[in-house]
Amino acid sequence: MSQRPAALAAAAALQSATGLAALAFGLSIAVETVLGHWSNLATAISASALTAGGGLLILWIARGLWTAQRWSRSPAVLTQLFALPVAVSLIQSDRPWWGYPLITVAILALLTNLSRPVLEALYADDIAEAERAAEEAERAEAEAEAERKAQGKRKKGQNNKKAV
Repeated sequence: MSQRPAALAAAAALQSATGLAALAFGLSIAVETVLGHWSNLATAISASALTAGGGLLILWIARGLWTAQRWSRSPAVLTQLFALPVAVSLIQSDRPWWGYPLITVAILALLTNLSRPVLEALYADDIAEAERAAEEAERAEAEAEAERKAQGKRKKGQNNKKAV
């Protein structure tokens, strides 16, 4: 792909922002754990590892979008859909400074991932094939209709000869 559409670049950037935020959040949990702000060490370590690992996974999905890999769109959309309730939870808890940016990025990422330019960039071959198939079906239908008309005229001509 010679030119990356702006919407695809934006989708990749927003996905990267989500991944970096998750990674930073996981690392902040680790720092809070070391400083003794978590009462349950096992929960803190698990939350930190899962959140940071999820951030790395999200960054991998962002790379897939950046390189226009078809597989990356579905996990990118799912990531942002899952980010919405997480953002709401963060807003309602004592971390709104994490929640408001996350919900904003999630909504913008969903809009860009579901946009026509991203669809065309990732599925251009499928779209072209579908258009060719539709044109071929229309042409076949037109030929069939012309054949039906021709048969109708031949049959009408035969009926006229029989009547004479």
